[in-house]
Amino acid sequence: MSSPSQDAARSKPGRKAPRVEPPAPIKVGFILVPDFPLMAYTAAVEPLRAANTLSGYKLYEWWHAAPGGGAVRASSGVAVLTEVEVGSAAQRADRIFVCAGGNPAAFDDPDLFAWLRDLARRGATIGGISGGPYLLARAGLLAGRRCTLHWEHVPAFEERYPEIDVVRSLFEIQGDRVTCSGGIAALDLMLNLIERDHGPGLAAGVSDWFLHNQIREGLSPQRMDLRQRFGVRDPRLLRALAAMEGHLDAPLSRAALADLARVSVRQLERLFRDLLGRGLHRHYLDLRLNRAQQLRRESALSASEIAAATGFASADELSRVERRRRRQAATH
Repeated sequence: MSSPSQDAARSKPGRKAPRVEPPAPIKVGFILVPDFPLMAYTAAVEPLRAANTLSGYKLYEWWHAAPGGGAVRASSGVAVLTEVEVGSAAQRADRIFVCAGGNPAAFDDPDLFAWLRDLARRGATIGGISGGPYLLARAGLLAGRRCTLHWEHVPAFEERYPEIDVVRSLFEIQGDRVTCSGGIAALDLMLNLIERDHGPGLAAGVSDWFLHNQIREGLSPQRMDLRQRFGVRDPRLLRALAAMEGHLDAPLSRAALADLARVSVRQLERLFRDLLGRGLHRHYLDLRLNRAQQLRRESALSASEIAAATGFASADELSRVERRRRRQAATH
């Protein structure tokens, strides 16, 4: 029921409801590095557009920058035209997100790194998406911070920055640093930020707009669990698979894996053949060789460092095993 004062107010001609002034828009800058992942970028910017549309207010404004300026191409070949020059002292932003993919370890732009440090000094929250946290670390902006990044970049990142605490989560919001693993996790990140900025109702509305029926928390895992990835349910095999993925630099013996799986070595070998269609040794070796390829592609580690990180005695041994695998693949 309405109160008498409310009824009286409505009965007086000319009385208007007080006008609610919209909040000042939050300014967001997107720095796109060549070969940036298009899905991660769109998953970050589109929720801002939807928040403006659904609220009826300009809650967010955004701009784009790229090394060298002009149009910058995503890994898919789609180009985005940027309007802000890297290094601009006049450009203001409340939040900055560096979106990078490809091989962020090979990217080096002192001007961009200096600009990021300057923006941070001026009070902007600095974030990285997908491989973007790699560039934040290069700029010295993650010292003493916890961060996440796409799982594909984690091994090389940990080798290069052992002092930085890396977690394999969807995103991390730690004060004025925000890191995100990329992909559609950028949507979850933005929904969480929208909730912080303007409440859960608008965040839920934006999530519903994109047919996203569950807003995931930052600590949710990036990857499917082993059961889904390999299509197996046997807990003995799953224990062995988890142990293998956790010990690529110092491979466990078959006996140690069998102990962890709580079966005999013979039983474990049978589980691999029956449920995965390959032997235990072959599976473990492929994991290590795939990691070596990844480190070679995404890091500046030497051949001997890559060999040590994947459990080989030397770069020569790693090279011999890789040649043998290529010959085997060619004969099948």
